[in-house]
Amino acid sequence: MKKVSLFLSLFAVCLFTACQTDSVNTETAQAAVNISPDKNSDEQPEATTVAVKTPGYKVGDVAEDFSLKGIDGKMVSMSSFPDAKGFVIVFTCNSCPVAVKYEDRVIELHEKFAAKGYPLIAINPNDPDVKPGDSFDGMIVRAKEKGFEFPYVFDEGQKVFPKFGATKTPHIFILNKDRVVEYIGSIDNNPNDAANASEKYVEKAIAALEKGEKPDPNFTKAIGCSIKSKK
Repeated sequence: MKKVSLFLSLFAVCLFTACQTDSVNTETAQAAVNISPDKNSDEQPEATTVAVKTPGYKVGDVAEDFSLKGIDGKMVSMSSFPDAKGFVIVFTCNSCPVAVKYEDRVIELHEKFAAKGYPLIAINPNDPDVKPGDSFDGMIVRAKEKGFEFPYVFDEGQKVFPKFGATKTPHIFILNKDRVVEYIGSIDNNPNDAANASEKYVEKAIAALEKGEKPDPNFTKAIGCSIKSKK
């Protein structure tokens, strides 16, 4: 009788432990589902100030300078702007529908902030062998069509975008004058309609830097097309 009682007690303990483990696994799986990025390029970017584990620069890192050829044939780097108070680095391209939706907003950012000391540099990170529409010649044509007056440069050999950790077009990085990354993510929270964007993340980030404050949020999920690479 004592053996039966002992067996039942052990069985109850094992059953309880198994249930607890299943509960933890279920919660962990649910959490993984909740934080998994949706691949729908038209979703709304969510803001956060929590560090996100992605390759490339994080907020607070110092970015290396680069030297990339612009559509005018001249080499462009951040050191080309010695009096800059900060930088707006935009990874974009000619062909991505989301990048195209944001082109006018990129132009507006240049017009609004370049004169205030925050030059905008647009970088095309795509491999034209994978996406022919994003060739250097295509960049020249697109820039002329849209009247780009900011540097539009080509990441030849795709050496720069991996250092930044850019994954989308468009993908925005705001740096201060010392090239410290202050903000990473999207321009605003409405890829489809600029007029209905209720959060203008880049403008808010630069306004904070102008006040000597840290951007809040300092990270949002970039929404757009994946960067095209053979690697």
